[in-house]
Amino acid sequence: MSEQLPHAVLIIPAAIILDLLLGDPRWLPHPVVLIGRFIKALEGALRKVIRNERLAGVLLLVLTVGCTWGGAFLLLQGAYAIHPWLGTVVATLFSWTCLAARSLHRESQLAADALLRGDIPEARRYLSYIVGRDTAELDEPEIWRGVLETVAENTSDGVIAPLLFLMIGGAPLGLTYKAVNTLDSMVGYKNERYRLFGWAAARFDDLVNLVPARLTGILMVMAAPLTGLSGVGACKIMLRDGGNHASPNSGIPEAAAAGALGIRLGGANRYFGKIFEKPTIGDPIRPLDHTAYRGVLRLMYGAEAGLFAAWLLLRLF
Repeated sequence: MSEQLPHAVLIIPAAIILDLLLGDPRWLPHPVVLIGRFIKALEGALRKVIRNERLAGVLLLVLTVGCTWGGAFLLLQGAYAIHPWLGTVVATLFSWTCLAARSLHRESQLAADALLRGDIPEARRYLSYIVGRDTAELDEPEIWRGVLETVAENTSDGVIAPLLFLMIGGAPLGLTYKAVNTLDSMVGYKNERYRLFGWAAARFDDLVNLVPARLTGILMVMAAPLTGLSGVGACKIMLRDGGNHASPNSGIPEAAAAGALGIRLGGANRYFGKIFEKPTIGDPIRPLDHTAYRGVLRLMYGAEAGLFAAWLLLRLF
């Protein structure tokens, strides 16, 4: 219904502009928070009534995806039934909450600014908010590595993937992607509690990010020379090291960013007191520093601009 309205084309650019200007305002009730509460309550209920953990996890995935898409669709249809412009406003607000470029910039900037002030303890604290690894003993280069890896990886998860799904299926599909992402972040662990229960969520998250991650890598390669970075390096390292990651998807944007910036990512990380050695990504041509951080931000915004430009051309022609 909404896609047939002449002003529906305004939703995507309006959502991007709102995200770039305001990010994720604390005062706005966020659908992802509601989705997270729904997942937590549903997990408890399913664990009580279904003994087979893998089956319970599959049902959690199906119900989370179905309820998110169905709820968003019904709310939008109701808003459009009241007035087409009300539907457009609601769709724009929903779409805005799916995008995270400004928030990713803002949260990573806190750690970067602390490093520039020489405040290592504060930088560790801010980094702990955006990564899963232990940060208490990290030195300055390792903190920069954590910041750079987070921005590169989340350029796919937080910017390109949700924007792509918004372009394909509007706000309901964009919110459904965020629900899958949230579900994976809550239950998609390989520990004793979630190894079976979170299996479906983790695998489905890998599946839905398969295309967006590779699209992000391509967009970074294309954006690199336009942002003062190496497009050749981005392409070379993405093809060479894109598979050097435990995730089938996260290594692609990280490798493209590492090649564009001439830096090395990956290596040893500490989780819950244990050190895990991971393959390295990229070559250590340049240092991990604020210059590299500014470069990865340009890549993130450049990739987003490239996807928006492609969508706009398709809509126009």
